[in-house]
Amino acid sequence: MSLRVVFMGTPDFAAASLSALLESEDFEVAAVFTQPDRAKGRGMKLAYSPVKELALERGIPVYQPQSVRGAETEELLRSLRPDFLAVVAYGKILPDALLAVPAYGAVNVHGSLLPKYRGAAPIQWAVLNGDEVTGVTTMYMAHDMDAGDIIYRESTEIGEFETAGELFDRLAGMGARLLVRTLRDIAAGEAPRIPQDHGEATYVKQLDKSICPIDWDNEPRLIIKHICGLLPWPVATAEINGSTLKVYAAEYTDTVTSLPPGRVVSAGRDGLEMACAGGRTVRLTELQEAGKRRMSAADWLLGHPVRADES
Repeated sequence: MSLRVVFMGTPDFAAASLSALLESEDFEVAAVFTQPDRAKGRGMKLAYSPVKELALERGIPVYQPQSVRGAETEELLRSLRPDFLAVVAYGKILPDALLAVPAYGAVNVHGSLLPKYRGAAPIQWAVLNGDEVTGVTTMYMAHDMDAGDIIYRESTEIGEFETAGELFDRLAGMGARLLVRTLRDIAAGEAPRIPQDHGEATYVKQLDKSICPIDWDNEPRLIIKHICGLLPWPVATAEINGSTLKVYAAEYTDTVTSLPPGRVVSAGRDGLEMACAGGRTVRLTELQEAGKRRMSAADWLLGHPVRADES
């Protein structure tokens, strides 16, 4: 007999978990809750979330309440008679009354190795902070955000030039597989339940465009990680010759310079070499000017000559 799951999630990261549940013969997805449709694009047309698109394709009932607090949502959830509530990047904090409804509990997939990086954008911050390892965690949901008892954790190394978007896709797959394993083991009475060490908890916030400018006073690795961590959004920026450029790729160099951080060391067919902390440099290799297409730094320099600064 299949276990009834009510799924709550919104972005691509969540859609991967929903897909895994739908492909498993052990579970019946009784309904999906996702965020209300949002206006996107230049035409500001209402767009479905990836989770909603998948649910509709598979004929799963979709609910999009503006608020999950109150008797109406609780009554709806009870009427669905879930064995599990599976929550993955839903985007709303659930009240205790909803968490208590499912027979086996409410389970969450989080994109970090808890208790590290509770909160929003844990995948991006793992890259931004230069972490070498990250992973996914499944946990029982609790009153406080991302503070519930851990069920399983799975780790993975972060590639030196892996972008947050690339890591996001890898962790989505890892989280989906771990969710299926988690629900199976809970139902079989085989899942562990490990309280988090709240004293070790760290918190991260959502990204916004204020973080985009590159700080050239940082060492090369942190600058590279800043660029990788802000892809695909909101994208790192640099001020070059009076223009604000989006920076999509950069590489390390062996150059040693006496120029202060933020000065141009060289500009040519290899890209745009910039001074940073410790007398070292990084080379920007892919740029985008406002209103223009992405291009190699070498191609951009053909139409925007930049002279190297003198020491």
